[in-house]
Amino acid sequence: MKWYMNAIFYQVYLRAFHDADGNGWGDFLGLRQKIDYLEWLGVDCIWMMPIYPSPLRDDGYDISSFYGIHQNYGLLEDFRMTVEELKRRNIRIIMDLVVNHTSDQHPWFIDSRSSKDSPMRDFYVWSDTDELYEDARIIFLDTEKSNWAYDEQTGQYYWHRFYSSQPDLNFDNEEVQDEILKALGFWLDLGIDGFRVDAVPYLIERDGTNSENLPETHDYLKKMRTYVDENYPDAILLAEANQWAHDLLPYFGDGDEFHMCFHFPVMPRLYMALAKGDRTSIVEILEDTPEIPENTQWATFLRNHDELTLEMVTDEERQFMWDFYAPEQRQRINLGIRRRLAPLMENDQSRIELMKSMLMTLPGAPVLYYGDEIGMGDNVQLFDRNGVRTPMQWNTEHNGGFSTAPAELLYTSIINDPDYGYNTVNVENQMRNGSSLLHIVRRMIQTRKKFPVFGTGGIEWLHDLPEHLLCFWRKDETQTLLILHNLSNEEVTVTLPEGKYEDVMYGSAKPPEGEITMLPYGYRWLAPMIEE
Repeated sequence: MKWYMNAIFYQVYLRAFHDADGNGWGDFLGLRQKIDYLEWLGVDCIWMMPIYPSPLRDDGYDISSFYGIHQNYGLLEDFRMTVEELKRRNIRIIMDLVVNHTSDQHPWFIDSRSSKDSPMRDFYVWSDTDELYEDARIIFLDTEKSNWAYDEQTGQYYWHRFYSSQPDLNFDNEEVQDEILKALGFWLDLGIDGFRVDAVPYLIERDGTNSENLPETHDYLKKMRTYVDENYPDAILLAEANQWAHDLLPYFGDGDEFHMCFHFPVMPRLYMALAKGDRTSIVEILEDTPEIPENTQWATFLRNHDELTLEMVTDEERQFMWDFYAPEQRQRINLGIRRRLAPLMENDQSRIELMKSMLMTLPGAPVLYYGDEIGMGDNVQLFDRNGVRTPMQWNTEHNGGFSTAPAELLYTSIINDPDYGYNTVNVENQMRNGSSLLHIVRRMIQTRKKFPVFGTGGIEWLHDLPEHLLCFWRKDETQTLLILHNLSNEEVTVTLPEGKYEDVMYGSAKPPEGEITMLPYGYRWLAPMIEE
């Protein structure tokens, strides 16, 4: 089985993780000092958000160079040492790579906008009019009025699918295509294990289309995959494409494009099912998910550094989710919700655990977001999506053990309220408490690793149960598990299929048989016992 098929991924925002040099920013030395923790937790691979040189108008997704490290994170040698130490602990690392656009501070764009005759002009998409590609949607509706921005210096418009400070690269230019491949090779030569490739549906523009998922985009992505396969055969490419599952199928190709794709549509339906006490939305979206090529995998998640996106739901479902999970307008952004997992669950550990159990047992490789394993909170007072990107809370010391810097020098304020503040929610406290969320998440990870069926097996639903029960078999040729989830706030009795069962998460003095009582928001991972 390929390493990524059943891996536990952990998303690290380096700036927020641990500051070793006291400047208020997390850094590579700080990350190295916390590898013990990641190893203890059971992480197989970290996904590192952008660490490249950047003006940081979009938290590093506005790259001003594809080579090198932002000076506040350390030196390239720091990066190299970190990769080596992670490998020594059998932890892999994939990096964010933003291929669709650059910062407007990138030397390519500075040169491109200097003159219509610039040799770099064709590295970006320029036009005399802002009326081309009118069928392309505007992604950041709350900040951008157009996908075109006027450049006074040359009297033309440049194309941007995201912020106007992030001009799109022109992938019709083969020089651009080759430059991106060179950047891939640079980092893969340093020992990383692949990339989470950002915003891949938008590489090519064509008039009369929505300029998403175009055949020419897939032509280039296949070229990228061929380059990786031929030169770095153990590395992976993970697509960030916020699309319906059937629209994502071409991103796997015939096993010759991406190794993995995020399954965006499944994520909001986990929240919806819990809110309604009804499994229907989860079952329907997974039954509508197509088969994918051998040795490819879905990446599943509950939260990440962005908003909880509600693009892949109906208008009615979006309004329900907003009303239920984000009743205050400031908790909403774009077509989504800017809150972390624990506040979304009203800090109820039983519901948080239930969500984690669904993530860990449904098809796909789970991706955890830093801090969610301890139930960190958010700060919706902060600009944009920064409220879910606050410093990791390690202990009750100054700044939660994140940094020794004066509080005013931190890249952003640490959470310090009674419910989610670092004096209440931190790693050290939860390490000492065997029933804490942190220990439960670790136990889930350890248990999952014993059962490769989670990564490769099929799923069979138990349909003949009340709608508030999400129960299913995970099966392959060698392993069978029965997974039970109670989506309601009431105790419920479940009649088990015939036979005795072993509780693979917690064990039990008396093996479950006949029927089992599920606590409110309870879950059980069971394996059929083989009669002697």
